[in-house]
Amino acid sequence: MTALDETSVLGLGLGELATRAGFLVVVLGIALVVQHFVVRAARKALDGSNVPSASIFVNLLRALVWSFALLGVLKPVFGVEPTAFVTALGVTSLVVSLGLQDTISNLVGGLGLMVARVVKPGDQVTVGDISGEVVDVTWRSTMVRARDGKLQLIPNSVLNKTALTRRTRWQVTVADLPLVVAPGADLDAVTEEVRGLAQTLLAGQLDPEFDVELTFGELTPFGARGVVHLHVRDDVVPAAAVDTLARALAGRAWLARAGVGQT
Repeated sequence: MTALDETSVLGLGLGELATRAGFLVVVLGIALVVQHFVVRAARKALDGSNVPSASIFVNLLRALVWSFALLGVLKPVFGVEPTAFVTALGVTSLVVSLGLQDTISNLVGGLGLMVARVVKPGDQVTVGDISGEVVDVTWRSTMVRARDGKLQLIPNSVLNKTALTRRTRWQVTVADLPLVVAPGADLDAVTEEVRGLAQTLLAGQLDPEFDVELTFGELTPFGARGVVHLHVRDDVVPAAAVDTLARALAGRAWLARAGVGQT
């Protein structure tokens, strides 16, 4: 026997150790190549179909590829029987799942959301007090971006149990400014004044698909209570547009004032 064969590491000769290490490197390399092509093909297929392309599907494919790679190296590299490993993993998974109920619930919820096409990237939704565009559905949560750029993370388990409303284009673009018109004022004249002022001040910021509206829904001792409905473009901050119009309307003679109309 040669000196190389006589030397051992963890009970393995260096020759055997080198063989196993080489096999491991080859399997890892193959797994990386397979992952690249599988993920690339999956993204292409998802983009060309009606199935929403979210990261959860791509991550599942990655996990599947690496699971097969792990099973492939257990016996040749580590000397572990795959069947024994899978059995042990099943028992361990049962124990771990008891402590990861929320995580598992979120994962199952995410899969259910995507397969049933409840939400997909690009949808405009309202969930509870959160409104915005769905950016992605991940393992644990659904990401929703509000108009102000804030990213909200909604756990998938919560999303499955909470009422979800799909928002129309009208709801997405609207920015409201409440006001009260003094008793005796000409509501039609006020409406035309408000609309003209909004169109002048906010030229280039309003969505051309909708008109500026002023609707009245309540008569009070102080006057007629109404709401100005502005519809702004996607790149405009709604609060900024409302602030601009509110400053321009402040002090108008037809605005109701505290105490006016009280008996």
